[in-house]
Amino acid sequence: MELQFYGANRQVTGSRHCLVADGVKVLVDCGMFQERPFLDRNWEPCPVDPKTLDAVLLTHAHLDHCGWLPRLVADGFDGPIFMTAPTADLVEIILYDSAEIQVEDAEYKRRRHKKEGRRVKHPVVPLYVPADVDRVIKRIEPVPYGDPVQINGGLSAVFHDAGHILGSAIVEARVRADGTARRVVFSGDLGKQNTPIINDPTVIESADYVVMESTYGDRDRDDSADVGTLLAEIVHETVDAGGKLVVPVFALERAQELMYHLGRLVAEDRIPKVPIYLDSPMAADVTEVFRKHIDCFDEEATKLTAAGEPPLRFPGLVMARSVEQSKAINETKGPAIIMATSGMCTAGRIKFHLRQNIGRPESTILFVGYQVSGSLGRLILDGRPIVRIHGREWKVRARIANIEGFSGHADRGGLIRWLEGFQSPPRRLLLVHGAPEACESLAGHAHQQMGWQVTVPDYGQRVPLE
Repeated sequence: MELQFYGANRQVTGSRHCLVADGVKVLVDCGMFQERPFLDRNWEPCPVDPKTLDAVLLTHAHLDHCGWLPRLVADGFDGPIFMTAPTADLVEIILYDSAEIQVEDAEYKRRRHKKEGRRVKHPVVPLYVPADVDRVIKRIEPVPYGDPVQINGGLSAVFHDAGHILGSAIVEARVRADGTARRVVFSGDLGKQNTPIINDPTVIESADYVVMESTYGDRDRDDSADVGTLLAEIVHETVDAGGKLVVPVFALERAQELMYHLGRLVAEDRIPKVPIYLDSPMAADVTEVFRKHIDCFDEEATKLTAAGEPPLRFPGLVMARSVEQSKAINETKGPAIIMATSGMCTAGRIKFHLRQNIGRPESTILFVGYQVSGSLGRLILDGRPIVRIHGREWKVRARIANIEGFSGHADRGGLIRWLEGFQSPPRRLLLVHGAPEACESLAGHAHQQMGWQVTVPDYGQRVPLE
């Protein structure tokens, strides 16, 4: 029995962990690498032969956890892909959108590189296309929270609510080999307490091995300020200046959480009446999935829905699906609130809105989600005076704002509280999905203050389940 680590090791993206027990082999998550230094790994063969895998267990639908599935299936994986029902609906949206964006970006880059005479390392082709996603969808098997899933031989799994995004899961795997049983818990991405719409993370009381994310393992966020109040202040300041509030959003969860807060502000008449655009066909589709799975809502959102005040519908909200609708947003005069994907400004419609507003002092660029190192969003947030968008340099004159309270990840304190839910220490805690300083800081606390045995695995490392 052993764990093998092939992604999100001393970095944030590309989650991919392999659990082997008595000849049975499962992959927990299969994500894309999104940091610039690691993008080559998306083009390399999977370190685990896909044909030898018995199953994939997917914690949630973010691209850095599910985005490499089409390549895995194209390279020979033909087993089941287990996930919760909301995740199944979301993965279909996320992967098709990813495939279409890659096709469009490849065509755009081919034209630009030909015009500029540029040579690049990899062929300018999509990593995968919609037909590859078709094959993934056929392999998905939705499972309810709390119901055991038998994989093969002595390996089974149970999904618990991780409170990160709709349908997100903590995976509890139980393995047996040569008469020895082990319980291995994979946290996936853990949410914070009291996030709108979704439930808090499930407390797990026992495990032999814990594989946990550490995105915010080295810092606590100041979530004491009310997110709605901060958002209202930024809206008022931008509208008073006559500018547009441009918000890069992740189509999944951050867009819906922001809509929730804007809807509350509109209902309470706490912000000016201006157009509010959600410029993302995918985010609009994701919102429909939320409305479909109200059984996964938390108590507050359930009560609002029952009272006829659904949290994701409010006056003034416009869903822009078509390209024409998107272009029309930038032709509107006067203040407006524009939410557009992608959340890290790496692709999609947000780039066009940034081009229109990043040089305007009266406008505001508001970040409400994690910005990975090297992404355009991180460069803007870190104060770069000039950034490159669509092959052209743009001076940053707009006001740059950030509200950390929107993060879907538990901070350092939240991660530690989740660990404290275990009634006894596991044999080993393995920290993944965090920058080196984040995972090392959290590892130091868990070892020195809690007395746990901790490993921060390197890419390719194998850890035996002793």
